[in-house]
Amino acid sequence: MSGDLQFTWELGDSGWATSCIADSSSEYKDFVSYCTDALADLLHGVAGLYGATRIQRFSFDLEPDEARWVLRSQGPHVDIEIRHFPDMSASFDAPDEEGSLSWSSTQPRSSLGHAVVEAAQVLLRRHGEAGYRAKWVRYPFPVAALQDLRRLHLRDDDCQREHDLTLP
Repeated sequence: MSGDLQFTWELGDSGWATSCIADSSSEYKDFVSYCTDALADLLHGVAGLYGATRIQRFSFDLEPDEARWVLRSQGPHVDIEIRHFPDMSASFDAPDEEGSLSWSSTQPRSSLGHAVVEAAQVLLRRHGEAGYRAKWVRYPFPVAALQDLRRLHLRDDDCQREHDLTLP
């Protein structure tokens, strides 16, 4: 539990993104498909940690695999698990434990919130809303979800790191 979390989200070829999360001991990378609104799901999932619900779940479609993120609030910290299922069409409603554990870490909620906000803002600065839509194809950039997470993070976390408030 050190708060050394790093997260990136980079657009690749049309309809694909690379998601990478790392702490001081390991990293996990996925090639995420546009079959779901994955970035919005991530932003909404992390924002949900600021409410009363202790567990947040969302999945990335890896065509055909599923990468399911399970976030569990533990006071000011979050247990992060990424579970892998071989076929998203067959596993979407399966219990978490049926997936193999691909990566886990416990981090301060403020570190997770900051890392995800920062990655989304880097993406928006790099591509803009139109450029994001052109590369992601099916879904627009999730501006409202980013604004919501940033608002909650700034309101509820005692984050001492720099924040870009110039973006929507």
